[in-house]
Amino acid sequence: MAAAEVGDDVLDGDPTTRRLEGAVADRLGTDGALFFPTGTMANQAAIWLLSRPGTEILVDGDAHILISEMAGAAAFSGVQVRVVRAERAVMDAADVANALPTAGDAPEQTLLCVENTHNSAGGAVTTREALRELRVVADRAHLAVHLDGARLWNAAAATGTSLAEFAACADTVMVSFSKGLGAPVGAALAGPADVIARATRVRRRMGGGMRQSGVLAAAALHGLEHHLARLPDDHASARYLANAIDGIGGVRVVAPDTNIVMIDLPARNANEVVARAKHHGVLISLWHASRVRAVTHLDAPAELVAEAATRLTRALDPVRGT
Repeated sequence: MAAAEVGDDVLDGDPTTRRLEGAVADRLGTDGALFFPTGTMANQAAIWLLSRPGTEILVDGDAHILISEMAGAAAFSGVQVRVVRAERAVMDAADVANALPTAGDAPEQTLLCVENTHNSAGGAVTTREALRELRVVADRAHLAVHLDGARLWNAAAATGTSLAEFAACADTVMVSFSKGLGAPVGAALAGPADVIARATRVRRRMGGGMRQSGVLAAAALHGLEHHLARLPDDHASARYLANAIDGIGGVRVVAPDTNIVMIDLPARNANEVVARAKHHGVLISLWHASRVRAVTHLDAPAELVAEAATRLTRALDPVRGT
């Protein structure tokens, strides 16, 4: 980062940022990509670009866009969210088809947003085949498709499906560098050339012009070049952790597809469990009153995860964990 070649990304372009954007576009098989400070901003830019004010966008009921982006779709793009209720862990084509309104006075729908992997579902993967089926439903309903792929790297690592094959199912794709790739900040929006050209103006309007952004892009580029191949290690660590703590103190663990371990508690005491885990030297996050979340990542090698599992066992056991 300290040695990054920089320019002015707002005026005439930053060379390191351009290199990162080209690398992302190559891996995703898109015309172009644009560097953003956050995945949330990139998601909101995509909604702005692919929807219209006064219409609806369809979003999974537990999607990041719905529950963690501060009603940005309404505030920035003037759209209403139609919640898709998933019958299983994540929504599928049948769920979306069932969510489409039939009444003549219903609002017009313009966009379908898909999240892969799905954070709230414990890092669950939507397969390439399932994404293609979602695309078919969207095309029939004349909906654009945006893929919130903050953890698309993990979906590719878990399935062997290429990033480009996933990206081909959507009009725009967001990927994050601060998740599995370990960069301190940053995301990118990828898609057709005309959409990315418009996205540059939308990003500026949202306050995302970053001047010497190559300092940040260098970290993202390092993650892209060096950390993709090690993502299966995180998935193996997540499986180890899940198996080690499942059943301890009555908890039930959602079997992880990737690197997110959702721990369902027998009581509504998640705050207490988070505090007890911290007391034992393990940081986990509150998800809701009876669920906590643990995430494996490059700063937690297998031996550290094994130690964390031992400590979490003490934190979760109602007798020994005090």
